[in-house]
Amino acid sequence: MALAVIAGAGPAWAEDYPTRSITAIIPFAGGSASDVVSRILFDKMSKLMGQPIVVENRPGAGGNIGTADAARAAPDGYTLLGGGSGPVAANVTLYKHLDYDPEKDFTTISPFASFTIVVVASSKLPVSSLQELIIYAKAHPGELNYGSVGIGSSQHLAGEYFRQLTGVQITHVPYKNIGQYVPDLMSGQVPLGFQWYPNVSAALAAHGAKALAVAGANRLEVLPDVPTTKETGLPEYIVSGWFSLLVPKATPGAIVAKLSEVAKAALADAKLRASFQQQGAEPVYLSPDQSIKFMSDEIAKYRDIIIKANIPRIE
Repeated sequence: MALAVIAGAGPAWAEDYPTRSITAIIPFAGGSASDVVSRILFDKMSKLMGQPIVVENRPGAGGNIGTADAARAAPDGYTLLGGGSGPVAANVTLYKHLDYDPEKDFTTISPFASFTIVVVASSKLPVSSLQELIIYAKAHPGELNYGSVGIGSSQHLAGEYFRQLTGVQITHVPYKNIGQYVPDLMSGQVPLGFQWYPNVSAALAAHGAKALAVAGANRLEVLPDVPTTKETGLPEYIVSGWFSLLVPKATPGAIVAKLSEVAKAALADAKLRASFQQQGAEPVYLSPDQSIKFMSDEIAKYRDIIIKANIPRIE
């Protein structure tokens, strides 16, 4: 009888959810592109649910530290994770050991933002188009390098994928954060990048770097004059990084469904969509069932890129 009462109370309890503040873990540094778009989403979701969502940045180990913290949280809907394609997809292959399993330890509510990769070059580099970059790189094998926010980041893997497709010899230079990389990009010391727009917007605005192409199906609203990779003769090069909303695996289904509905409503909001686009991000929504397949497919995709690139696994 007690079990029946508890079971019967579950949906009603979920209907009342949330009754207090929610913690949202972002496993990246404050001010990063992931932080900015996640906060935009959480702010809108907070207003729709009538409870505050308190954001906690817990960066480190390529996003693994904060992601592991979220995996260990109580599965009651009061801890959310703004997870990225690194810690919940690429790192499955990249790291020898993780303190979590993205598919076993989390339920994905939905991916919510996609950042199309922008191919950028220092203004000191004598190229003005993607094809000119490829020609220049082939004429100077091994001389060009590109920066990212770390081994296995979407920017790193975007560079490796570019190398695989074009056959150019370029070298990856990992940085601890984007703030360290941008000055080297502008000075020409690390003249290339396969970056999200927010990471290089200041360099572009200061004319210290130039955008050669965007690796998506469509041009970005914030870069209307920059052609797509298809327009520049490299249609296969379609790459983006993404962020997803997740909760610990045993979170009740009714709460998962409610968070899915709230996320869908938030992402349909015109003001939110405009804010995302100003950051060079596209809003994304999938149902929980579609999100399961999305996660599995992305893990497999990154596994293929990492293995083909012969990237050593991290201890």
